[in-house]
Amino acid sequence: MEYYGGAVCISARELVGENIMTQNVYKNGLRRGKFTVVRRGGGKDTPALIAVDSLPEDYKTKVIELHPNSDELCLRGWITGNFEMDQAAIAFFNDRKQTGIDLPVAKIRECVINASVLNTCIRLYDRAATAQRLMGCKYDWTRMAAAIATLKERYGHTLPQHPLRFRKRVALYRREGYISLISGKFGNQSARKVSQAVKRLIIGIACQKNQPYNKSVWEQYLMFVTGELDVYDIETGELFNPDDYTDKNGDPLSLSESTVNNILNEPKSKLIIEKAQRSRISFMHEQMPHVHRHGGQWSLSQITMDDVDLTRKLRDTKQRVHAYYAYDVVSQCVVGASYGRKKDETLVVNCFRDMFRLIDRNGWGIPAGIEVENHLMTQYKDGFLQAGIVFPFVHFCAPQNSQEKYAEQLNGAKKRSIIHKNHEGIGRFYGKGKWRTESKKISDADNDTWEDKEYYSWDELVADDLRDSYEWNHAPHPDQARFPGMTRWDVLTGRLNPSLQPLDKLRLSWYIGEHVDTSVRRNSTVTVAGEQWWLSAPEVIEKLRPNDYKVTACYLPDEDGKPTDVYLFQGERYIDKVERVVTYNRVMAEQTDEDVAAYIDQQKKIARTAKYVRSIDVPSVGVMSKEPARASDAVALEKEITPDVVLPPVVMETAAQTRNRAVSNI
Repeated sequence: MEYYGGAVCISARELVGENIMTQNVYKNGLRRGKFTVVRRGGGKDTPALIAVDSLPEDYKTKVIELHPNSDELCLRGWITGNFEMDQAAIAFFNDRKQTGIDLPVAKIRECVINASVLNTCIRLYDRAATAQRLMGCKYDWTRMAAAIATLKERYGHTLPQHPLRFRKRVALYRREGYISLISGKFGNQSARKVSQAVKRLIIGIACQKNQPYNKSVWEQYLMFVTGELDVYDIETGELFNPDDYTDKNGDPLSLSESTVNNILNEPKSKLIIEKAQRSRISFMHEQMPHVHRHGGQWSLSQITMDDVDLTRKLRDTKQRVHAYYAYDVVSQCVVGASYGRKKDETLVVNCFRDMFRLIDRNGWGIPAGIEVENHLMTQYKDGFLQAGIVFPFVHFCAPQNSQEKYAEQLNGAKKRSIIHKNHEGIGRFYGKGKWRTESKKISDADNDTWEDKEYYSWDELVADDLRDSYEWNHAPHPDQARFPGMTRWDVLTGRLNPSLQPLDKLRLSWYIGEHVDTSVRRNSTVTVAGEQWWLSAPEVIEKLRPNDYKVTACYLPDEDGKPTDVYLFQGERYIDKVERVVTYNRVMAEQTDEDVAAYIDQQKKIARTAKYVRSIDVPSVGVMSKEPARASDAVALEKEITPDVVLPPVVMETAAQTRNRAVSNI
């Protein structure tokens, strides 16, 4: 028997084979339509099925007697036919935010199946008519629990088989939903031998500054739980209590060496231990994730700068030459370089000057951005390297974060591909294979002296490095996919950023140029670097402060240190761009065309100054002093201005007369 098409069915073979009816009776009943065929037979494995409820009563009674569990079969069949995998449950149990823990795949499948089976049972409970037909007048929990138990092999659910426990599970599921299917014991650390508290203690012992081996950590843990060793919190000074680390019997919690090894070798534990035992720089470079970037498309869009020590040493001081490089990020070309015995401000400024000399010679614009370190560049943060002053974009890399500066990578690539190929003694004493260098140890009082095989002069080292930079610049660009057939120099010159700002030599001279204090002489010239320089116009003197002819001349020096364009400032206020005085030969018999041109040019400047002086509109005035007037002149003047009129005599009265007169008037 089986449940098919919403009804309990019996096969034709069972009806005849179990002597419920004969073959002739079956054929006659089938022909006359006395019972319902739910499924027509289709071969050996698909027999015809007849609904039990459609059989005549006497045959139906025989079927029930032979198959007393037909009602349970019917219930099982209905559940199987209406079972649906709950898609919402799949989403719920795969979401850590809702479950609170990361469930294994097997646990997720178990919970989803349990939820789906419970949904089917609740659906039957809510459909009263169907439940009455399958179970009788009321919902039979005993029969339902039995049916669920028989479906365990089919679905693999873990629902309880006892009727009361099953009924309780259904009620809990109705009330709390999916979360009720996750046992409170799942993920609970209380039942584990190695709890989180024990694990934290073991990791804490491993984080000591003396970097103990795993075996030492295990031994110290056992000494602690047995009371032979005190363990305390460094920050608070609080002692850990061994009584908190016991098993269920109250005995010290003993762990094997392999258990401690497993704890310490977990990725999370190793990360915590590395953080405690390594310096900030080492931990950042070795353990912390880093950013991932890709290159740009246009040269001079960004410059990256960094210092490097040339590997080979000087003959006179046994020290290394310090170099500072400026690279174009896209083309990887060296666009500026400087060398010095000290790594100081002068080394940085000379590198900037060398870069801008190259830009000026080729007529390029100001690089759009620059990437620099903090060590030698912090002093320029509020001036030259403030975004918008010279470079539109400025980025200061984090201190001691070499992986952030692209120049660090280019220094290494240049050293491995060019310098190592061209010279001896390139590498490190601790290097491997071809990258290892040998030194001779000197046994002296210090016992810490090493000598290289060969030393070099300053000129040799600088000249070799300049040749190496030239070879590097004209080697094929490593990204041939983007720049096929092009060298680094081809990329630099052929793919210039079209939006570069023009070179501002005035501003550059003020920030990174040479500053020379001088004075304006005879309203026309200043002396800078041993040469005379003309003011551009006589009107420039109007910009000078009163009674102050002192100015500061700023200029970017060329390769030989001589001034190029010279700009005058008074304080921080720009005054003028001056021109070099070109002298001429005073001996007329030896004068050339250049001397004549220089003479004419000087005469023009003098004439222009004379014209400027004449153009100043000042009136011609005379002055005379004021003398005191004589007495005879005063009498004559009085007669001249006094009219011919006779005035009455003035009558004078005494004070007593005035008082008496006033009294009489009263």
